[in-house]
Amino acid sequence: MYWTCNGREDIARVGDISIGGIFLETPLPREVGITTKLHFLVQEGQIRAEAVVRHAEEGRGLGLKFTALSDDDRPHLAALMSRLRSFSRDRGEHSGPH
Repeated sequence: MYWTCNGREDIARVGDISIGGIFLETPLPREVGITTKLHFLVQEGQIRAEAVVRHAEEGRGLGLKFTALSDDDRPHLAALMSRLRSFSRDRGEHSGPH
């Protein structure tokens, strides 16, 4: 995930994602309420979004709430969420003793 905040650019690993927001694993502290811009490319296509920092876990990362997503990118996020839900269900069905 490529992201910018207060004129600073960085790359971070995604810890969790939902249709409403994302958790970025980053040691960089940010204040709650700060706006960020996110850019990521997944097999469903490019997704660009604006988000606001909702919570920060020192040394771990940032919980961001999406505040803006372009009409072009919205279907890509929906398709990504569908694929991730399917992946989670498939892993759940195949986990456990064999």
